[in-house]
Amino acid sequence: MDDKHMQIGEVAARTELSLRTIRHYEETGLVIPSARSQGGFRLYTETDVARLMVIRRMKPLGFTLDQMRDLLDATDRLDGEDALDADERAALLERVRTYRQAAAEQVEKLRVQLARAEDFATALGARLDLDVPAARP
Repeated sequence: MDDKHMQIGEVAARTELSLRTIRHYEETGLVIPSARSQGGFRLYTETDVARLMVIRRMKPLGFTLDQMRDLLDATDRLDGEDALDADERAALLERVRTYRQAAAEQVEKLRVQLARAEDFATALGARLDLDVPAARP
């Protein structure tokens, strides 16, 4: 087997995604294995792993599969070998900027939620500290 290809188990370990999740992303067309082995096993490249990492990063920020697909399409076209005219390149870059802004907004919301969760945990700890019996001599 070509050392540039990885089987799904190695990809799962590297991306910290389950086999089931990777197969789901294949079924939805987000990440298609670059090849198949003679035995029919899915084979992935570093590019495929990078796509999965983009998806993994977008998922907790609440992006939909369609949004993931749209961003991947835009970045694929920007990174592709086909020549883009200036207007098309500008439009693709604007799509990426839109996703960057949406990600930044979601990160800020998550920071607020995390701060509230930390405050809550601290308050519970303080409450428990009040009920600790005084040490006896």
